[in-house]
Amino acid sequence: MKTSLNILAATLLLVGCGSFNQKKVNKAPADPTIYGNTITSAELKDMLYTYASDDFEGRETGEPGQKKAVNYLKDQYVNMGIPSPLSGDDYFQEVPLEKQKAPEVDMSINGTAMENYTDFLILGNTKTQQLDINEVIYAGYGIDSDTYSDYKDLDVKGKVVIIKVGEPKDADGNYITSGTTEDTKWSTGRSSISSKRDAANDNGAKAMIFVNEEMIAQYGPYYKEIAISGEAGRMSLKSNEPSMVFMMANEKMAKAIYPQIMESDAPKTIAIQISCAIKSQAEAVSSENVVAFLKGTEKPDEILVISAHLDHEGIKDGQVYNGADDDGSGTVAILEIAEAFKAAADKGDGPKRSILFLHVTGEEKGLLGSRHYSDNDPIFPLKNTVADLNIDMIGRTDPKREGDRNYVYLIGSDKLSTDLHNISEEANKKYTNIILDYTYNDENDPNRFYYRSDHYNFAKNNIPVIFYFNGTHDDYHQPSDTPDKIQYDLLENRTRLVFYTAWEIANRVDRLVVDKADTE
Repeated sequence: MKTSLNILAATLLLVGCGSFNQKKVNKAPADPTIYGNTITSAELKDMLYTYASDDFEGRETGEPGQKKAVNYLKDQYVNMGIPSPLSGDDYFQEVPLEKQKAPEVDMSINGTAMENYTDFLILGNTKTQQLDINEVIYAGYGIDSDTYSDYKDLDVKGKVVIIKVGEPKDADGNYITSGTTEDTKWSTGRSSISSKRDAANDNGAKAMIFVNEEMIAQYGPYYKEIAISGEAGRMSLKSNEPSMVFMMANEKMAKAIYPQIMESDAPKTIAIQISCAIKSQAEAVSSENVVAFLKGTEKPDEILVISAHLDHEGIKDGQVYNGADDDGSGTVAILEIAEAFKAAADKGDGPKRSILFLHVTGEEKGLLGSRHYSDNDPIFPLKNTVADLNIDMIGRTDPKREGDRNYVYLIGSDKLSTDLHNISEEANKKYTNIILDYTYNDENDPNRFYYRSDHYNFAKNNIPVIFYFNGTHDDYHQPSDTPDKIQYDLLENRTRLVFYTAWEIANRVDRLVVDKADTE
């Protein structure tokens, strides 16, 4: 009898343990509002009054104020007990940068000397090198699109390409690339420079000569003045890989290479003797991204990135550009989001997927910190990155926008993933009830905001993104962008929206489906 009782007791104990374990496995989903409510306007305000204070000297990339900023961010993560994804106490991902100076260049074409800054100008951080060129490929307008390509059946790999400004039109005056009279990215302005440069680079050219009389007249004197003054110009990423030499030329130099260049659009191989001795004048700049990491409990190899840029404009003419909205607001928002996720993790409600809190440098210099992360040194493989939620200016209101102030502009949510867009909409309806304004999500938005913040360096790699943005205002990029002008109730609610959206992405069963990826 005693033996039977012992067996019964043991059986009951096992059943009881099994029930307990089953309850742990089937634990009810956590209520994210418990943690979302830890995001408060008071804490955001306290941090922002420090981060956007004069003590941080405008957080200019590579300058002492930016060093104060990165150390402040590191201290916040250390105090929260959120580790770095790097080794030990290292929260800094080094981002090698250079300040550009137009290089010293001696150039001749068929023995005739060309004048730097007047006949030609080399842009970008070009390494010291000697180019002895005996062949140039004329590639018309240098366009490479789905509807029209100057590179079709043209091999320019390892060669020097010369192209000209503009793009061709049909008999009705419409651009061939678009079929409309509206300017495209190939037509004019800075976008045409980058688009044509990228096309030549993607086709393997080792150097490109861009014939643009108007732009060299504009840029030449500017870079010459910088060279004479000894000041450095634009900042760029330093690369150990050979980069394409990008040269702008006037019509005089262009016709010295190919006399019919302005009249003919047909591709042509030109035999010529060009001697080009380049001496780099670039200056190294030390800067860093700040990274912190919460490891997922069930899908640790899948990474959700939450990003904002840590830099701003620095000090100009003795005035500090505090950058409270741009992007102090996004920076402190990430800190509050990180704190909320850490509180959840400490209660056993840690995210199923891992979260990388990424504060990038050099956004104001051309999205440099995020480009270094995506192009050169992704801490986690991009193929494992499920989304990037990027926060850049969420503390103010757009004076041009009419209606309820409780809004935020969303950009990019539907461009790569229907899943992401739907999750974003549902999270807002369930938790925050903000007006989601998609004005700047329009493909034809002349501001092109989709391409102008750090999310784009993820989007170009087919990683779904959302860009959270309140629009510009009179204090944008002015010393008057100060923390007293932030609307902290809006900052709180918008920060909570990002948190709840991140919560849904990090904890859903299935990874986001990328159903609109660019397959080119």
